[in-house]
Amino acid sequence: MSSQAMTRAASRRGLLLITLAALLWGTIGVATRTIYELTDTNAISIGFFRLAFSVPALAVACWYTLGRTALRIILADLRWMGLIGVAMATYQVCYFAAIARVGVTVAVLIALCTAPVMVAVLSAMLLHERLTQRILLALGCALVGTTLLVGMPAELEAQHQTLIGALLAFGAALSYSTVTLCSRMLAGRYHPLQPITVGFGIGAIMLLPVVLATGLVLSYPLAGWALLLHLGLIPTALGYVLFLAGLRHTPATSASIVTLLEPLTSAVLAWLLFAERLGPLGLIGALLLTGAMLLLFLPARRAVQRAEPALDA
Repeated sequence: MSSQAMTRAASRRGLLLITLAALLWGTIGVATRTIYELTDTNAISIGFFRLAFSVPALAVACWYTLGRTALRIILADLRWMGLIGVAMATYQVCYFAAIARVGVTVAVLIALCTAPVMVAVLSAMLLHERLTQRILLALGCALVGTTLLVGMPAELEAQHQTLIGALLAFGAALSYSTVTLCSRMLAGRYHPLQPITVGFGIGAIMLLPVVLATGLVLSYPLAGWALLLHLGLIPTALGYVLFLAGLRHTPATSASIVTLLEPLTSAVLAWLLFAERLGPLGLIGALLLTGAMLLLFLPARRAVQRAEPALDA
């Protein structure tokens, strides 16, 4: 087999792995809503168990991939990994709380589709990357799309819950953006599994006293525990391993476009299992949010280059 054919085969394998990761991430929303329906729990408990169950699996993957070099971390870089942990813990709480208030579809679309725009803006502010007209247009599309997507129910109480849910989803997007920016800062010095494993571990440790103080929910039926285990092992640990393995042979731009399958998967599953629907304006808003992501990613296709590690949901 020629080297060109081997490269194409590796690229196809990489895209397949990232596709599988995105499909696994798409199950997070419906799994979380099902947990809420099974028992009277809270977002902090769900977020804690997701991180707590994922850390051992990620640690094993990190050790298997890197061996003893997995422990070679500069002390000064632990602060950035700690920030990843704080942001990841915040993400869990905001994301799962948003699902409880505005449903799977709206929460997922707001959190996942506005985050890339936030990353672009924060990169321009903090890393002095150029804020182009394309990025500004993407930001405008995201803001308008989010407004149409969320809408405003007629009832005052529903308005209040929708607003809180939207703000929580935005908080999840901002937390994700922080994880991404910190990961970019560390990417040149570490294998992607290292900051993720350390960050997830720190996030679980930081959530523990909070969840103990607010009330750690332990009374789940067997199906509830199975779903919590699913959240930690499948879309989190396995999903990140598949995504990072796929990035070895896939440009980051292509990988980011493929991960659009995540909100699509969440929306389809929410429609099939919970009859969640977006009205005409909501569909337009969802298209505008997707368009904002494409505006950020598609132009970079002109420069197909080596893949760089990136982080997602």
